[in-house]
Amino acid sequence: MKYVCSICGYVYDEGKEGKPFADLPDSWACPLCGAAKSAFALEQKAQVPQAPAAPIQIDEDMKKLSAGELSALCSNLARGCEKQYKEEEAALFREIADYFAAAAPAVPDADMAQLAELIQRDLNEGYPALHSAAVSASDRGTQRICVWGEKVTTILNTLLQRWEKEGDAFLQNTEVWVCTVCGFIYIGDSAPALCPVCKVPSWKFEKIERRALA
Repeated sequence: MKYVCSICGYVYDEGKEGKPFADLPDSWACPLCGAAKSAFALEQKAQVPQAPAAPIQIDEDMKKLSAGELSALCSNLARGCEKQYKEEEAALFREIADYFAAAAPAVPDADMAQLAELIQRDLNEGYPALHSAAVSASDRGTQRICVWGEKVTTILNTLLQRWEKEGDAFLQNTEVWVCTVCGFIYIGDSAPALCPVCKVPSWKFEKIERRALA
């Protein structure tokens, strides 16, 4: 049988590897993107596409976004502009994102459990709803963004789970890299040659400077 990484598409072929996927330790990770074993799923045969779900009903009143939400929105728009090589527009959106980020109040009693809950809610509810609306509207651009966002959020979820199990030891003697286009996070000595999500080259990655581990 074959198991496919939901992040980068890497295929673990039991026949070629000579070892059942189930026998791999829980600490095993995707050799290409570093996703956890839990991010793999059994390869499925092609199925007949089904009719799209009914469109989501949206209230006439626009939702008022918080400063943090506006910062995230502008940051994503900046990445989209950068992907289209619109550097001037990307710089303007980054400036607006930084402004709202500075204006966002601190979240009281924020902890890792709360972050994990929000991430899981996005994966269980947010992205399925967004994808359904994009398909109903035949908006291929939003569908692509949804695919990228879900993969980036999934890898963030798996990294958070690994950190909860291993603690600071998980990040010792290694580096943290972030794709400036799609936000993919990679743990390793050097950035991957190509981003597993959006396929941009390694020079699009930034190394995250962090505090020294004890």
